[in-house]
Amino acid sequence: MTSNPFTHLRGNGSAHMVDVTTKTPTVRVATAECCVVCSEPIMTALRDESVPKGDVLAVARIAGIQATKHTPDLIPLAHRIGVHGAEVDLWLEPDRVRIRATTRTTDLTGVEMEALTAVTVAALTVADMVKGVDRGFAIEHAVITHKAGGRSGEWTRSDDQ
Repeated sequence: MTSNPFTHLRGNGSAHMVDVTTKTPTVRVATAECCVVCSEPIMTALRDESVPKGDVLAVARIAGIQATKHTPDLIPLAHRIGVHGAEVDLWLEPDRVRIRATTRTTDLTGVEMEALTAVTVAALTVADMVKGVDRGFAIEHAVITHKAGGRSGEWTRSDDQ
């Protein structure tokens, strides 16, 4: 087989963890977003803070922060890096809970997977906490919106991506 352009695949097609030992640690930042689209009964309970399981946004925020630290336990080829900062914000929109996470490190590889893990676990936590109110929810649009640092530099998602 010829060389493979995918860094997580060897020439023979088998998966492996990319060796980053020769890279220089740099400051790296990534932001991801997703949302939990909710039925009106769920949104009413969230606005009234009457969800039986408690403070949904606070619990989901902590779940997202905790998830950043467990990314390599969940994503087989993700590197174990030092997550030096994790911010997870949640807010209510008319028909959804919007979630944004920003993760930071000074390490050998980026924190995009950590940011995505934070928003998706926070979204799963929202879903778990509101399912007793109504099962009318959907987790949607988990995307990286910005990254900076490392060899590829800075990137921001455009509206048409």
